Amino acid sequence: MSSRTPAPRSRRERPAKPALTYEGIVAAAVGVMQAEGLQRVTMRRLAQELDTGPASLYVYVANTAELHAAILEELLGAVDLGPVEAAGDWRERLAAVLGSYTHVLFEHPSLAHSALVARPSGPNYLALVEAVLALLHEGEVSDAQAAWGMDVLLQVATATAAEHSTRDRDIAAEDEHHALVDALRQVTAQTHPRIAALGADLVSGTPEQRLAWIFRAVINGTKTTPRQPD
Repeated sequence: MSSRTPAPRSRRERPAKPALTYEGIVAAAVGVMQAEGLQRVTMRRLAQELDTGPASLYVYVANTAELHAAILEELLGAVDLGPVEAAGDWRERLAAVLGSYTHVLFEHPSLAHSALVARPSGPNYLALVEAVLALLHEGEVSDAQAAWGMDVLLQVATATAAEHSTRDRDIAAEDEHHALVDALRQVTAQTHPRIAALGADLVSGTPEQRLAWIFRAVINGTKTTPRQPD
């Protein structure tokens, strides 16, 4: 009995590919970023992942920058907004929200730099903005100062995460820190009186302590600095 080679399946008999959706594209982009890094999240790579052509994706996402913003929007769902409804000083609760946002970016270093220019506009981002504004309002910050202060606070958090991600990738960062500490120890009051006076305090504190202080400083500045000088 002779064996027969199975006839090729017609295109009509093959399982249909899942229909493209915006949510599916973003989910695939997050998966590629987590597996391969943000630099690999391109329209061409994503089309390959979804078994389609790049042109099909442009129906849903205009360009790579918009795609990166969509990834950021997805990840912002992990920001802890619980402090908004909690008890306690509004400044500390606002610093906690900003800290949570920063740590979300810490967990995805490749996205931190992109977040400086990728501005999402989805429900997770709007919830974050609303949380910041609500806490500023609770602290009796004027509406005008809150409107501008919100932008500055998020910029500071994003820039801090971006700097952190750069240092994490730099294998010489720890050596650079030790070199700075050694240099500060060697200065004299005659040549650098203020450096000598502050000494080791210039590099004191844990990263968490310094980050919390940065947020408090900017929050206090937002409350006390009018948009127009007196």
